[in-house]
Amino acid sequence: MDVIRPVGFEPRNEQASSQNETVSAPPPESRTGPFVSQNQNLIEIGLIVDISGSGSKAVFFGDKLLPLAEQATDSCLAMSGQVGGQIKIRVGSTWLLANVRTLSLDTRSEQLITASIDYLGEGDEERLTGKVYNFRRGITRFPAPGTPVYAVTSDDVRQMYAAEDKANIEVGIVHPTRDVRGALYIDAMLGKHFALLGSTGTGKSTSAALILHRICELAPQGHIVMIDPHGEYSAAFKTNGALYDVNNLQMPYWLMNFEEHCEVFLTTTGNERQIDADILAKCLLSARQKSRVAAGIAKLTVDSPIPYLLSDLSAVLQAEMGRLDKSGDNAPYSRLKSKIEEIKADPRYAFMFSGMLVADTMADFLSRIFRLPGDGKPISIIDVSGVPSDITSVVVAMLSRMVFDYAIWSRNEPQRPILLVCEEAHRYVPSERDAHKSSVGKILGRIAKEGRKYGVSLGLITQRPSDLAEGVLSQCGTIIAMRLNNERDQAFVKAAMPEGARGFLDSIPALRNRECIISGEGVPAPIRVRLDELEAAKRPMSDDPVFSELWVKTGDDSDMLNRVIARWRANVR
Repeated sequence: MDVIRPVGFEPRNEQASSQNETVSAPPPESRTGPFVSQNQNLIEIGLIVDISGSGSKAVFFGDKLLPLAEQATDSCLAMSGQVGGQIKIRVGSTWLLANVRTLSLDTRSEQLITASIDYLGEGDEERLTGKVYNFRRGITRFPAPGTPVYAVTSDDVRQMYAAEDKANIEVGIVHPTRDVRGALYIDAMLGKHFALLGSTGTGKSTSAALILHRICELAPQGHIVMIDPHGEYSAAFKTNGALYDVNNLQMPYWLMNFEEHCEVFLTTTGNERQIDADILAKCLLSARQKSRVAAGIAKLTVDSPIPYLLSDLSAVLQAEMGRLDKSGDNAPYSRLKSKIEEIKADPRYAFMFSGMLVADTMADFLSRIFRLPGDGKPISIIDVSGVPSDITSVVVAMLSRMVFDYAIWSRNEPQRPILLVCEEAHRYVPSERDAHKSSVGKILGRIAKEGRKYGVSLGLITQRPSDLAEGVLSQCGTIIAMRLNNERDQAFVKAAMPEGARGFLDSIPALRNRECIISGEGVPAPIRVRLDELEAAKRPMSDDPVFSELWVKTGDDSDMLNRVIARWRANVR
């Protein structure tokens, strides 16, 4: 079949009368560039036909794309001109790299294919050696309509995603190459927060463990705090992490600020809650003032982390209740006293409200949780799966706030940046319609907006990004998106991604397990990566049960059930 091309679409050096000839290579002086070696011909596959600020339209020649897709041994070369593949455009002494977002058959000819492309960045040309240098995001000079489009090779991709001299961790293989390593720039990723998103069963937990393991290997004296709501990650970090749960956390109750006290001790709503809060504030301040630690503090407030006895708080409430000059009835005082006594007597709260936690152990607690010093175990795994559900958000809020408060009050000291990682983040940072319900959403939102200034990095892991506060996700400079099955989640992530990553994001529903799209500050340009396999000993306990195998096994069911009931009743895991 003759190749039909409209006027103005003739490739460079092609005779107007020779429509059946293949596209010839450019002259020798234009064959070298930042993405091509000196002895390699450029393969022209189309032309730019329309220009816009964020992307453009190109026309590809079908008689060039089909041989590439079917015959090329280079996987990147075979993907050039395909959806999700890359192309390159030469503009003066600069090479532009772009990603193909959409393809459609041109109505003028079956041999012409119209494509929408998104620009990823540009690299300068080194004329003498033909090597790339100074690849960067953004476009300073756009191509003109009619500019030739060339296929991209694995060498091109390798040079574009080269980690350079920046601190980085390698996490997988760049798609569609077979050996180009994908790396994350640690300083850029942690400096501006990151989010790992993916539906259940896509390998999200294992991917999180992989990234954290690589960070720990790079920085064995680091400071990482991970909130683990399901007890998955203790198995993954048993050799290089400090593991805490309700049995050894020993979190002193007096470290709570006033808002967190209210969440624990107040049971009323509306006007009654405000009355109870005013009484609690007055009595709590009095109880803190009785501590010998408070003796040298001139500006003591209700939020000051000063040890106090719960018995002192009850005594102050009792004394206030008996005063003759007080206004109102005794119901608020009775409610508060009853709640305090209830918590003191409940063994589920012993990890926090035990009578053994009244000493001034703040320095020891911060040292253990923040890994100061790290002692070769830079990550703390805080398993909150055994925490009573009614105070789980308070515990997470306390840990998060103390990370932030420590960063604020240590500004004139040697800096020790801290990474706070929250699994199931949508539980703690809900969308704005639910953000008022707990203090944890407020503090994590503040860390997302202000933490960078104080050396606090936030890592959010969630399977439901649409339930996450939009303002918090927008503060994440690096987004690692695995397969998302829900259309609402897909749309939410696309809205948070930068413009140049849209072509990659369209493939989110088609990603395989352990495959992800990474976009943002942590990578030179948006990238699709097949993540590395993690050793079995380093994986979290998040494997799906194999029903077909487990449901054919029998035996020991009665003894197993008795053991489960015994642990259940004794509240011992």
